[in-house]
Amino acid sequence: MNARKTITIAFFLVVLGVGYYSMNAAPVVRDDAHTYQGGLEWETDPSTAFDAAQSQDKPVLVYYWATWCTYCERYDKNHYRNETVRAALDDYVLLAVNIDDPGNGTALVRQHQATYPPQHRIMTPEGETVESVEGYIGRDELLATLERGSEEAT
Repeated sequence: MNARKTITIAFFLVVLGVGYYSMNAAPVVRDDAHTYQGGLEWETDPSTAFDAAQSQDKPVLVYYWATWCTYCERYDKNHYRNETVRAALDDYVLLAVNIDDPGNGTALVRQHQATYPPQHRIMTPEGETVESVEGYIGRDELLATLERGSEEAT
């Protein structure tokens, strides 16, 4: 076999190996190990979340996320696991919607045009949006948004 054929075969083997690895290393659309929700309890059904919000008189924090979202992973590590953020989130009913598999959240995804993660919406118990966060923001900015949203929604 000549050198050119050997190099060509080696190149294709490397390409196939990288492709195989990348398909198996990335989390899939639905993977409970990659929810990036900080170990918090989030509703996944909007009807349940809004019913709870009305009965508890709390606003709803809608979190649009995806398993492949690196900024969602940052929210998980830097924000949702922080005690100050957790305390602020106690004032909310939490609703997480996976944009790749929104289930009952499809109407909300369309309403908010949530085509990329992460995104947050703060909504009144009646469903009016009062605050929006597009993409990743720092912890202090998130806390300020949560405080503002809680005041506006009640």
